[in-house]
Amino acid sequence: MKRIIKNILPIITAGILFSACNKDFLNTQPLDKPPASVVWADPSLSEAFVTDIYNVYHDGILNQESMDCISDNALYNFGRAAIMEGNISPDVPGWVNNTYEWGEMYLRIRATNLALENLATASFDASLVDRLKGEVYFLRGHCYNQLLRYYGGIPLIKSSYSLTTPDFSIARNTYEECVNSIVSDLDSAALLLDGKTLGLGRATKDAAMALKARVLLYAASDLHDQTKAKAKSTLLAGFGNYELLGYTSGDQKTRWEKARDAAKAVIDLGKYGYKLDLAAPSSKDQAITDYTDISLSRNGGEKETILAKYYINASTDDWGAWYPRNNTTNGYHGWTSSEPTQNLVDNYEMMDGTKFSWSNTAHAAAPYENREARFYASIFYDGAKWKPRTTDGAGTDPYGEIQFGTYEVGTAGSATTYFGLDTRNSPIENWNGTRTGYSIRRFSNDNVSIVDMNQKQQIPSIQIRYTEVIFNYVEALLELGDEATAKQWLQKIRFRAGLPAFTETGSALMERYRNERNIEMLFEEQRFYDSRRWMIAPATQGEKVRIMVITGKLKAGKTVTTYRYDKNNYDYTYKVQNIESGVENRAWDDKLYFPPIKQPEMDKNDKLIQNPGY
Repeated sequence: MKRIIKNILPIITAGILFSACNKDFLNTQPLDKPPASVVWADPSLSEAFVTDIYNVYHDGILNQESMDCISDNALYNFGRAAIMEGNISPDVPGWVNNTYEWGEMYLRIRATNLALENLATASFDASLVDRLKGEVYFLRGHCYNQLLRYYGGIPLIKSSYSLTTPDFSIARNTYEECVNSIVSDLDSAALLLDGKTLGLGRATKDAAMALKARVLLYAASDLHDQTKAKAKSTLLAGFGNYELLGYTSGDQKTRWEKARDAAKAVIDLGKYGYKLDLAAPSSKDQAITDYTDISLSRNGGEKETILAKYYINASTDDWGAWYPRNNTTNGYHGWTSSEPTQNLVDNYEMMDGTKFSWSNTAHAAAPYENREARFYASIFYDGAKWKPRTTDGAGTDPYGEIQFGTYEVGTAGSATTYFGLDTRNSPIENWNGTRTGYSIRRFSNDNVSIVDMNQKQQIPSIQIRYTEVIFNYVEALLELGDEATAKQWLQKIRFRAGLPAFTETGSALMERYRNERNIEMLFEEQRFYDSRRWMIAPATQGEKVRIMVITGKLKAGKTVTTYRYDKNNYDYTYKVQNIESGVENRAWDDKLYFPPIKQPEMDKNDKLIQNPGY
């Protein structure tokens, strides 16, 4: 080996010396990536470049920390949410989901601009060029919309910066300019993708139309109407640059009409929807099955999906594929990361469509009985049937039932205290149990043969769902006074969920609609934005986290050696209380309507105007 090295070294040295005499020696290409001239001359490499931009979705809605944790729906188990305590600032912005982060979005926006610039002169198959351009327009519209709905108006950059760009600073565009630009990109995408065949997970004409409907719905909402917003918030009323946050002129009614028409255009495609043609409410069991199939994109439920991110176990390690491990209970070796709150659970109706109430003695005595189907398909609650336990829990719980309470075991009068396997005192894992008394069931594979949570799953992360389009259409109709048509479409969703149609009118109907939207689209990144654009966040996100504490006391004369939920053996007590102050102290401040732009971004660009309250 030493001889080989000695023989090679002179050759390498001679090569270096020879190269040093060559004036083109420094004009080399990197060995780990092809040059731009090669990429944009090759259709496969061009497509690979565009495909990489889709990584902007990251884990989609299947992140370990759900966006619902920064709403009234859920609590994050492993850290206080600064945004929920009202103490974020440009220097300490708190957790920002990577699918909204300023630098991440602009990184991808630059990639879209590079792609559009180079595809404009590409010489390969014109049909492929148009398809790739359509996808890129969609992705740029998506990125800008993520920034817009989080921060308000942002700088619109339509060309790629280079080292020769004289000035990298740029002012924020108005909210209206941003909406118009995004809609223009999505219209271009729809035109270019019309008739194109694309693989799963790629943008389509339909996805562009559906995203446009979402953008216009947000734009029509009260938060983005200067008159409505300033009337409801003294902070916003005192902000001198409201054009960055919403419309300062024009007619809100016209904006609602545009939102209505955009949603109706998607509905008129006639291509999507699952079991929305029922003549009467579905049975409870069927409604549970149907909602689960929609959530897991199977057995026809995939007809709801307009756009999703797909996971293939062999090729991905995204945390979206680890969703069951991250969010199911510690008694199954999950992490219980994003936990439903009692605030959310109380919003689930009874099976007959009436509201749940703790003032109702029957409801209070058995809060998990006769609730609507989506509750059972979405939430793990005490006594819920799930999968067989792993070997370390099967002996203690041979029944595969969730245990969130504290129970007596032994003989009544001399029993010992037993902490459920899914509590923070679990004998299996005691560091990651629920704080609220609940965990997420939705989006986790219910195959009973998959017990070990340390396995990836291939459940798609839904980005745009057809039912959202219906809700967007319904909301615009309600705002425009067409309650009759709105009720017809709401009935379709209600019947599929096994619930009766609404009979309310006016503000009561709007309240029922808002709750229906939240329950149906739970953990789909809707609540954070809906509560803001409706300007109800002071009441919802400013509300303290309520939790459930459950105890089971043996009835007189009863003896139990292995615990199981059983009302014949136990008297159960359900106590609702506020979470401990040291976990999270929720408080609302109007500055939370629009989170701050990070201070490093402000320092780099002196033309940026910060959001109000910071």
